[in-house]
Amino acid sequence: MEVTNFTVTEFVLLGFNELPSFQLVLFFIFLLIYVATLVGNSLTTGLFCFDHHFHSPMYILLCNMSVLDMSFTSMVLPKLLDIFLTGNNVISYKGCITQVFFFVVLMVSEYFILAAMAYDRYVAICHPLRYSYFMSLQVCFWMSWISWSMGVFEGILYALLISSCMFCESNKIDHLFCDLKPLIKLSCSDTHTIEMVILGPSAVIGFVPSVMTLVSYMYIISTILKIHSKEGRHKTFSTCSSHLTVILLFYGTVLGMYMRPKSSYSMNQDKVFAILYAGVIPMLNPLIYSLKNQQVKKALRKLKKAMLC
Repeated sequence: MEVTNFTVTEFVLLGFNELPSFQLVLFFIFLLIYVATLVGNSLTTGLFCFDHHFHSPMYILLCNMSVLDMSFTSMVLPKLLDIFLTGNNVISYKGCITQVFFFVVLMVSEYFILAAMAYDRYVAICHPLRYSYFMSLQVCFWMSWISWSMGVFEGILYALLISSCMFCESNKIDHLFCDLKPLIKLSCSDTHTIEMVILGPSAVIGFVPSVMTLVSYMYIISTILKIHSKEGRHKTFSTCSSHLTVILLFYGTVLGMYMRPKSSYSMNQDKVFAILYAGVIPMLNPLIYSLKNQQVKKALRKLKKAMLC
């Protein structure tokens, strides 16, 4: 453990060190989650990105979601698996800052991709006859580009701010990966200014996609309620129910991690939310999007037959 009077050159991720006798069990559980996430999202990415039948805005955005899920899981779980199997819980200073960068890039990008998907469902349900105009492939690509660009911008900003902090008292991070909250708490610098700088852009950038998503679903629900037949309402709602489920899981987890009152703050709770966000939700997303989608299920059955032959 390299700690000096001025700074640290590496960090120690404590992970689940309070469960020493369960490390091997945890390794196999998280390995299963990781493999299932990669397989599920690789299949959907292959279908949505390379099968011309799925070259529509909705599926292009779903392809972005699958890439985000695989990337986030691959950022967190391999190191966690290494800790469980070998006990090597050391991560370099540069490696930690890199994790912060990719964590922010992926989280912010997901905010915007989910908002773009909400807009896509709004146009499809509320303005179906003008869908090809309001949600063309060009518009979809621009939305995807903006989503990733905003993520990279925020990632660079946060990585620069965290790298300006001094860490001189301890290098032990009581978390599963290098997250912003435990790093700021660990710093021996005056972090008030940094927290204000982080809070400002975060509030603005988080506000825009959140409002876009909320307004889109307000119009969607209003349109569905105007449909007279029960069957028509159910059929229309089913076209956005998968996306709504993913939104609730995503926002519920993020709010649980970062918006809890300080009086109820617990690192163990943060670890649970981190597992949900980094492992469980990315694993479930392909299932959520494919279970109610007949076109996806049909394509997967064809793929299965082709593999068996």
